Amino acid sequence: MYTKTSAISSEALLIEANNVIRQHEAYLQGMVATSVEQKGGVLVFRGDFFLDEQGLPTRKTTAVFNMFKHLAHLFSDKYHLED
Repeated sequence: MYTKTSAISSEALLIEANNVIRQHEAYLQGMVATSVEQKGGVLVFRGDFFLDEQGLPTRKTTAVFNMFKHLAHLFSDKYHLED
């Protein structure tokens, strides 16, 4: 099914993704990917989104969303999750 990408476990991919996050210039304290799933050819990363007391997004929320989007672009062309 995935001929151009390499198989990787979700655990190994999260380790690699969190290393990228920590080294990225947009890193914020507490930013971490806690799960990843395969949606077709796209790897979708998830984690905390820094909501305020009312459950509304903060400026940090946008940074986290952008980071997870960056990870999807970076890794979806390289990997697919092992079955």
